[in-house]
Amino acid sequence: MAARVDLYNASYGNYDLALYRDVRIETYGEDFGQTSWVTTQESHEIPRLLGLTPASAVLEIGCGSGRYALYLAEKIGCRVVGVDVNKEGVRNANELARTNNLTAKASFEAADASQTLPFADQAFDAVYANDVLCHIPGRLSLLRELYRVLKPGGRMVFSDALVVGGLISNEEVAKRSSVGYYVFVPQGENEKLIEQTGFCLLESRGTTDNAARIAKRWHDGRARRRSDLVAVEGETNFLGLQAFLACVHTLTSERRLLRFLYIARKP
Repeated sequence: MAARVDLYNASYGNYDLALYRDVRIETYGEDFGQTSWVTTQESHEIPRLLGLTPASAVLEIGCGSGRYALYLAEKIGCRVVGVDVNKEGVRNANELARTNNLTAKASFEAADASQTLPFADQAFDAVYANDVLCHIPGRLSLLRELYRVLKPGGRMVFSDALVVGGLISNEEVAKRSSVGYYVFVPQGENEKLIEQTGFCLLESRGTTDNAARIAKRWHDGRARRRSDLVAVEGETNFLGLQAFLACVHTLTSERRLLRFLYIARKP
């Protein structure tokens, strides 16, 4: 079985290092502090899919470093609240908000999204989660919470890179899950849960090829900086993350694991 590997604390705790920033830029083309399979094109499209305006109140589930939420606050002028269970990510996000003078537009708090969200009914115009729901137990309960905090007519966008498309061995499941808790779902399950919650599913878009390309670029960008990353992460963790990224690339490029983007609206 694959040993547990630290991706998120390493990424968020070392966010400011040029070493990690360079890997992100090489992987994605633009630095939003990402640790996901979201392309830069998808990042730029999400505001349109959510229908954001300067008057929008937006919730991000799994805000990570907070950089993408701050991008939305700065570019659109909307108000963004981000939650994440990783305290290092939340600390980094609030520090970025302060240093960029965006505390009036963006705030971040530590919260477990598998529990009741600390927000009032119909508090938000839009909610999104980039490759996060796969980490959270009780997906139906979470979707019901997102439905609760959304205003009527509000939109939800989330992506899932753990939709099973073929045969996967127990060793591959272990390696793909080495960076944390994961839920793998059969094709059609997310669509069923979205509609069961009461949302109107607007689109289910396949983005597997993009995930495969990102995994390869991320792996190779780190490989070119091996000695510097080993000095920060330690060799065991570096090798573990490389094995994780190689596994993601193999499973997605062979389409045994699929990634989808879901766009839905609350009636």
